[in-house]
Amino acid sequence: MKLFEVSIVIPCLNEARTLPDCIIRAKQVLVDNDLQGEIIVADNGSTDGSREAALKLGVVLVAVATKGYGAALMGGIASAQGKYIIMGDADGSYDFSQVMPFIEKLRAGQDLVMGCRLPRGGGKIMPGAMPWKHRWIGNPVLTAIGRLFFKSPVSDFHCGLRSFTKQAYQNMDLQTTGMEFASEMVVKASLKGMRIAEVPIILYKDGRLGRSHLKSWSDGWRHFRFMLLYSPRWLFFIPGLVLMSVGGITGTILTITPVKIGTVTFDTNTLLASAIGMIIGFQLLSFALFTKMFAIAEGLLPEDQQTRKILDSLSLEAGLIIGLACSIVGFSVLVYALWYWRVHHFGSLSPAASLRIMIPGITILTLGVEITFASFFLSILRLKRR
Repeated sequence: MKLFEVSIVIPCLNEARTLPDCIIRAKQVLVDNDLQGEIIVADNGSTDGSREAALKLGVVLVAVATKGYGAALMGGIASAQGKYIIMGDADGSYDFSQVMPFIEKLRAGQDLVMGCRLPRGGGKIMPGAMPWKHRWIGNPVLTAIGRLFFKSPVSDFHCGLRSFTKQAYQNMDLQTTGMEFASEMVVKASLKGMRIAEVPIILYKDGRLGRSHLKSWSDGWRHFRFMLLYSPRWLFFIPGLVLMSVGGITGTILTITPVKIGTVTFDTNTLLASAIGMIIGFQLLSFALFTKMFAIAEGLLPEDQQTRKILDSLSLEAGLIIGLACSIVGFSVLVYALWYWRVHHFGSLSPAASLRIMIPGITILTLGVEITFASFFLSILRLKRR
């Protein structure tokens, strides 16, 4: 089996019009820079002559039956014999003859090198090369979310021209077969602390005559959904912490006295809403912990010291003690409510007065029960498995 320094992988689906030029440019960069390399076309079921064009130009053709952008790339990369992998689309939007800066950065020790099409990263978008909703909405918003959620240094999350070492790719253990593949690569590289660099590039107008394979809104949602699912902190923890904090502070104040701001009075209705917010908030915090544990156990997310310290402090026994204590306090408050009713001869009570007792009591009792069973579930997730 021959090993190469570089493997250029080009995913393809009905790109007969532009694929030959991409291959010729890729071949030229190998020759001009005396690179030991190969060119792989990962065909995802073309029916327009793309396969024949690839074979005619003497490149490696890999037929990938599983549909999807990620599936095609996985199939091509699995066949690659190069130490370094360069991937780029077959639609003519990227100039493969300009990939030497990517290889140089990999040689310098980078794990992942991303192309940046956006001007803020030194890139350039040629007229008509990117729809306005992608340039001004989709890419900036999704990139900003990715940078916030995962502390990624990447300025253009979805650039299709990128390179990485074969070892880094194997360490990423990518799973998604659709367009999310692009996001997953950057997310996992960031979470695993890999060395990431960028290269400014020019994005050209693609040579397709028909519609783009990219579906703006549905693919954008898939990328956003993926980032949420890979970030329990932003999906569960932060919303849960906000609800618990706001609900707890507001509920404590309203349990003591109504609050009037201007002509608006916050009373027992707001107290009830605060109680519900606390309960939902606790559930979200629990989901954040459960999700993080499951994702680490399944290898979807890397383990981190902060999570490990939290888990080490949350033993079943400690959870049971806290849950039992809350349950006792909540039950005691409800007993007091019963006594209060008895004092009033089990007759009609002032709604404001009785609810200031009942709502906190029920809330604390509910949280106690949830803490108890959450502790049991957490312990189940921590059971050793072979």
